[in-house]
Amino acid sequence: MRKEERYKGVLDWFEKNVPVAETELHYDNPYQLLIAVILSAQCTDKRVNMITPALFRDFPTPEVMAESTPDVIYEYIRSVSYPNNKSKHLVGMAKMLMSDFGGIVPSDIELLQKLPGVGRKTANVIASVVYNKPAMAVDTHVFRVANRIGLTNNSKTPLETEKELVKHIPESKIPIAHHWLILHGRYTCIARKPKCEDCGLKPWCKYFLTVKI
Repeated sequence: MRKEERYKGVLDWFEKNVPVAETELHYDNPYQLLIAVILSAQCTDKRVNMITPALFRDFPTPEVMAESTPDVIYEYIRSVSYPNNKSKHLVGMAKMLMSDFGGIVPSDIELLQKLPGVGRKTANVIASVVYNKPAMAVDTHVFRVANRIGLTNNSKTPLETEKELVKHIPESKIPIAHHWLILHGRYTCIARKPKCEDCGLKPWCKYFLTVKI
């Protein structure tokens, strides 16, 4: 099967069967989403959604959070992974938003990566979800699913995966395709034992066609 054919089949299936796909993180504005995505690194969205309501309530703006300290923030986020680092990142992020960006979350991926705690994946999420830019954030689910299905040729790094996906997915579909792949990896194409029997992508999936036959 040619790669173009695989991409078309996969994208058409998602478009027909999963017309709505969004982040499962809860947020009301770009600042809140940035906090949630920073917290979600190596942590489940479910856990993040449990702790952010109190954090958003008590630190409603970057200005308020910038006046706080990592020790204070730590008490709000202690149940997530790496709370020490993340509390420092959140306060640093808020301070830089105020000092460099007038309290506004930037839309540019390179500028976003200047913020403490914001790597390329997080920057791509913000650019895609908030600003609807054709940015493909590659987390562990996207990386795994893209390789398994055959959308990428055994790419070794998230950046390789990102470049390959952006090259083959129409620009207008990149924001939602990011969510399609994440949700598919989270609930169907899971890491240890993918639910191939329940998967509608079998006709185009390299893993299913080669391993399952």
